[in-house]
Amino acid sequence: MGISINVQVDHHGFTPRRAHLTDAGLDIFAERDEVVKAHSSAVFYTGVHVQLPENTVGILKSKSGLNVKHDITSGGTIDEGYDGEIVVKLYNNGDTDYTVLRGDKITQLVILPCLYPWVHVVDKIEGGERGSSGFGSTGK
Repeated sequence: MGISINVQVDHHGFTPRRAHLTDAGLDIFAERDEVVKAHSSAVFYTGVHVQLPENTVGILKSKSGLNVKHDITSGGTIDEGYDGEIVVKLYNNGDTDYTVLRGDKITQLVILPCLYPWVHVVDKIEGGERGSSGFGSTGK
């Protein structure tokens, strides 16, 4: 079996879980009802605390269904040492208000390996073959 994480769930929260065994993200649920107004945002406290494994980072990623069907996005980073409550900010990029109900899936937590490199300042970056070309430089 794989690695595990310790999770604390406050009395008003829901335990994160995967819908399928091989889903990359753990679903995170709303602990209360709220309307996310069109072209606005709302903050959701989840009642969930996690203890991430060493050398990992938690990434909050939009649920694809909310994004594709309702223009609702989210994002965030949970550092390895953070054990506070997971707080999710949902952005409504659409023209219609969206109602979130208690127990709805609002984001997903993806846990990834993380490097902690030191910053080394240099006078000039000697890059790879691409150099500084970007933003459409390789064509359509």
